[in-house]
Amino acid sequence: MMRLAAAAFCSLVAVCLHAEAPPAADPAPQAATLDTVLVTGEQPGPGLWKVTKGDHVLWILGTQYPLPRKMTWRATEVEAAIAQSQEVIADATAKVDIGFFRMLTLVPAVLGARKNPDHETLAQILPPDLYARWSALKAKYIGRDRGVENLRPMVAADKLYDEALDKSGLVRNGAIWDTVQHAAKKHRVHVTEPEVTIPLDDPKQAIQDFKSTTGDRDVACLAATITRLETDLEAMRQRANAWAIGDIQALQRLPYPDQRSACLAALESNERLHAQIEAAKEQVVDAWLAAAEKALASNLSTFAVLPMGELLAADGRLERLRSRGYAVEAPE
Repeated sequence: MMRLAAAAFCSLVAVCLHAEAPPAADPAPQAATLDTVLVTGEQPGPGLWKVTKGDHVLWILGTQYPLPRKMTWRATEVEAAIAQSQEVIADATAKVDIGFFRMLTLVPAVLGARKNPDHETLAQILPPDLYARWSALKAKYIGRDRGVENLRPMVAADKLYDEALDKSGLVRNGAIWDTVQHAAKKHRVHVTEPEVTIPLDDPKQAIQDFKSTTGDRDVACLAATITRLETDLEAMRQRANAWAIGDIQALQRLPYPDQRSACLAALESNERLHAQIEAAKEQVVDAWLAAAEKALASNLSTFAVLPMGELLAADGRLERLRSRGYAVEAPE
């Protein structure tokens, strides 16, 4: 029961953290033709970023999702870097602290928050043109599942996105981190997983806040996901291939849409949720930077992972380290 409640509650925020904002597109684009053949077999992945201060070094691997399902990552360089390191640092995460007994009481409320109010369906909520586009993609990627028609638009968006990736030979899971963890265990290297605990004193109020988020923005989250799948699946496959073969220049050239902005806007239409989300995002960044700087001061060699978008962004964590006096070198 507790696992069900925890998973359901976390999904209310997770659907927005997984979504990504689409590039500009025609209001009613046609579905993209998938021409790129996904790489298979063993692939090297990208090179490592190098952050140094004196003779202490932090090696950083950029993670990329989705990735080709049938690819095997030949992590030779990564394992060698981990083997000579004293610590491995994961990306920081945020954990909501609700408490065991409170969690047990939340199952009905959480499951109710996933569905539309007053038993409305997507056909009743969405504009006709958007519902037609949703129906076409639902038929293609989800099939006859009628239950999805009762989900809130942002929850339906997450379901659609997952199914589309699966049907396209892509996966968005933790395969990269699993490989890193395995190498750390093999070479007996300590793993640090920075975590920010966000206390939730009134979880029922948080669920009510989620229910009260602006309907138009909720619909905009689904619209953004639909447009992304209509226009960007080909680029997703190209980015997946670029990561697999270690082509950093291609990753920099390809557009890097962040679909989350449209979905986070729906959540942030509620003032309390907006304040909590912004605080959590900054705490996660600060937690990782604190772990990285501590490791750079203590270890001769440290290995870490960060999303590729963070490494390529002009204002990402890599740039913050550079601004604090660390030398940063990109892979060749």
